Amino acid sequence: MDYRMLGTSDLRVSAICLGTMTFGEQNNEAEARSQLDWALAHGINFIDTAEMYPVPPRAETYGQTEEIVGRWLKHQERSRIVLATKAAGPARSLTWIRGGPTGFDEKNLTEAINGSLRRLQTDYIDLYQLHWPARNQPMFGQWRFDPANERPATPILEQLEALAKLVQAGKIRYVGLSNEHPWGVMTFLHLAKEYGLPRVVSVQNAFNLLNRTFEWGLAEVCWREQVAFLPYSPLAFGHLTGKYLQSPPAQGRLTRFPSFGQRYTKPNVLPAVQAYVALAQAWGMSPATLALAWCYRHPGVTSTIIGATTLAQLEENVAAWEVQLTSEQLAAIDAVHLRYTNPAP
Repeated sequence: MDYRMLGTSDLRVSAICLGTMTFGEQNNEAEARSQLDWALAHGINFIDTAEMYPVPPRAETYGQTEEIVGRWLKHQERSRIVLATKAAGPARSLTWIRGGPTGFDEKNLTEAINGSLRRLQTDYIDLYQLHWPARNQPMFGQWRFDPANERPATPILEQLEALAKLVQAGKIRYVGLSNEHPWGVMTFLHLAKEYGLPRVVSVQNAFNLLNRTFEWGLAEVCWREQVAFLPYSPLAFGHLTGKYLQSPPAQGRLTRFPSFGQRYTKPNVLPAVQAYVALAQAWGMSPATLALAWCYRHPGVTSTIIGATTLAQLEENVAAWEVQLTSEQLAAIDAVHLRYTNPAP
């Protein structure tokens, strides 16, 4: 396992991060603890969760993922773990989170961090991320910016000022973003520098062979500004394993929760997946291994967030770290990308 510095922070994180959004929904607590124990034993020191988890979000399960992680964390050496969690952004549908409406004003963020600390049974969060922007922007399957969707939002300066108080209180060490775009990252960085506020050290966005939009603009921002990139969904909700090409598995995430597939109902998803699966078969590896090996070694990636519903899946996903694609293989992958460019942004 490789370890990298998380942006400009002093946090040294494993190149693979264990995501936990299935804990409490698709995985029970015993299964979750097995995954956490296995990951730690195999060099993964970076754990990512969120107050909203598990997914799909429901009032009945709200906060259960953090609670499961917290009961496990209580029996670990805290300094060995780099713990990341996220505050839910504005959403009319999440009325059960903090009593609604959710947001990033000081009152909301203070309540959010206190809740996460209580559930996680810890005094501090290493990386505290804003789960999605407060302002209007395309995300979660939307593919273009639409000014008609403008809405009131907590100004970014006000968000940073609220986060600064949480840093000063010792409740969080570093600040990160999620589902952000280049304008947002640069604005956070500019305001932090101008007003002496916490600097964003990372951004967590969807990134996989079906969605390489990071490479267009955000990759340059992250490289020039030393912001760590933490890709999530490297298997595109399981599509890049090839398991949805014919008979969808009964326990597949998109079989059980079809509403989460809006990113993957676009026209070129199926032929793109078929093309990547064909490459994997020609090279004698599983489609999942191909997709993960490509993401793990991407030059813009700091740590890839992976999730699994079984320990066997987790073991296969981590084993893909040992696979290094050749320049010829990377060129073949790029050729498919140019034929089916970002079918699932």
